[in-house]
Amino acid sequence: MAHAMQFITDPLFYFIAVPAVLFVGIAKGGFAGTLGAITVPLMSFAVDPITAAAILLPILCVMDILAAWNFRHSFDVSHLKVLIPGSVIGIALAALLMGKLTEDHIRIMVGIIAVSFSLNHWLRLSARGSRPGKASGYFWGGVAGFTSTQVHAGGPPLSVYMLPQRLEKKTMIGTMVMFFFFINYVKLIPYSYLDLFTMRNLTTSLILMPIAPLGVKLGYWLLDKLSEELVYKILYLSLFILGLKMILEGTNLYAGSL
Repeated sequence: MAHAMQFITDPLFYFIAVPAVLFVGIAKGGFAGTLGAITVPLMSFAVDPITAAAILLPILCVMDILAAWNFRHSFDVSHLKVLIPGSVIGIALAALLMGKLTEDHIRIMVGIIAVSFSLNHWLRLSARGSRPGKASGYFWGGVAGFTSTQVHAGGPPLSVYMLPQRLEKKTMIGTMVMFFFFINYVKLIPYSYLDLFTMRNLTTSLILMPIAPLGVKLGYWLLDKLSEELVYKILYLSLFILGLKMILEGTNLYAGSL
């Protein structure tokens, strides 16, 4: 019985995890979850990235149900038809490599995604030229599936495809919400196969679970009440700084192990 009640007891973990989960809920509820990429890097200061990802996935699945309900009338099926097939391939590839990538590799990958996405936003690279076509959708869907499976950081590559589409705000957010609703539930398969849902991880997920509806509800409220432009400026800056830290940390640790 004692074994069945195992969970993380480190106060530092909850000091970081509680606001991190609240943040990803806000991102899912009002900003398409794009900036949820910051959550695993944050939690990685207290636990290893793979453990952080395993704890987060059940929470994300609950958030996805709530977010999908909010945007059930606002999404574009045509884009999902090109994104989802690629994402399945990305998820499968990520599952095959889950045990082969070191923690340093994952930190560097998350950092590059965070920094690249921030620079892409500031330089408006994804807003130039014509709208991405089907081939681009298959590719970025695959990249999003891969990074989402590894570290729940599918938002940045998905945005490379979605933002230039220039859809109406709620339609764009709703389409991204439905995309993550699909892939997060598919990710349950490889996570279970790889035995990442230990009793310790699942019990910790349950402890953090009540924050999920609060975060999604708050995000949906913020979408109407606050300036989206101001919120994004603050969050992109935070994402950029954190990404740089993850790259430097991963590189230094990796170099020290050679």
